[in-house]
Amino acid sequence: MHPIEHLRYVARATGADPVSLVVETAQALRGLRSEPAGLVLAARRIVERHPTCAPLWWLCASVLAAADPFEKAQELSDRMDADETTNYLIDTLPADATVCMVGWSPTALEAIARRGDCRAIIVDSFGTGDAAVNALERLDIEVQGVTLEHAAIGVQMSDVVIIDALGCGGTEVLSVGGAHAVAALAYCNNLPAWTVTRLGTRLPIELWNAMKLANRDADAPWRSDVDVIPRQLLGRFIGPTGISNFDIDTGQNNAQKTVQNFVGECPASTEMLVRSAM
Repeated sequence: MHPIEHLRYVARATGADPVSLVVETAQALRGLRSEPAGLVLAARRIVERHPTCAPLWWLCASVLAAADPFEKAQELSDRMDADETTNYLIDTLPADATVCMVGWSPTALEAIARRGDCRAIIVDSFGTGDAAVNALERLDIEVQGVTLEHAAIGVQMSDVVIIDALGCGGTEVLSVGGAHAVAALAYCNNLPAWTVTRLGTRLPIELWNAMKLANRDADAPWRSDVDVIPRQLLGRFIGPTGISNFDIDTGQNNAQKTVQNFVGECPASTEMLVRSAM
C-alpha cells in the first residue's frame, strides 16, 4: 500500500483502540521516508481526524522533533506495544471487586477480562455502554449496564471506579462523556477513583490546550462527546511506569493547596497545530 493511502486509511479508521492507531500510524509515517516533506502535513491531518487520541498526538509530536523521525516512529511503536499499564491495573485490582467504568473503556475492559474474578458496572456514554457490556458478556464476565441517570446507584454498588483517560495535561483529564459526573459521584462517596493513563496520554500544556480546544466548544461545552475532569476529583493514577497517588503541594497554610501539573511525555511540537489546507 502506498504510504499516502495508508495514512488515509488510518485517518478514516473509527473505533480503533489507541495502541492499534499508534502502531498503524507509525508504520504509515515510516513509509514517507522517501517523501520526508510530507511528515508535517501528515501529522496535522492525523490529529485532526483523531483529536481524542492523545497517544497519536504524542507519536506525531515526538516524530516531528526527532533527528531521525522514521527510526523514532518505529521506536515509539515498539514502546506502545510494550506498555505495561494494563498489567499494573490488573495487579492493583482487589480480588472479586465490583468495578465501575464509563462507556467503552478499553484498558479497564481488558484488565477485567484478563482478571476474570471481577464484576463490572458500566455507565453508558452516548450509546457505547452496550458494546462494552456485550464484550464482557461474551467472556462470561458478570456485568451490568446502567444509564447515566442511574450512575449514582452504580457508583454506590462498586468497590472502585476506573476512569480511562483519553488524554491529560496541566491539571485536567480528558475522558468520555459522563466520566466527570461519575468521578464526582465517586469523590462524594469517598470511593477510590483510579485514572488509567496509558503511554502517550500525558501531553505538554501547549498540545493539551490544543487537544482540549479541538474537542470542546468553549461556548457550548454540553455539545461535546467528551468530559474534562479536574484532577482534584481523582486519586490514584496508573500508567506505564506504575502507580502514583494524587499529588498536592501543601503550603504553610493547610488551606493553601495546589495540584501539580502532569509532566508531558513528548515535545511541544507546535508546527503540527496549524490547520491543514486539505
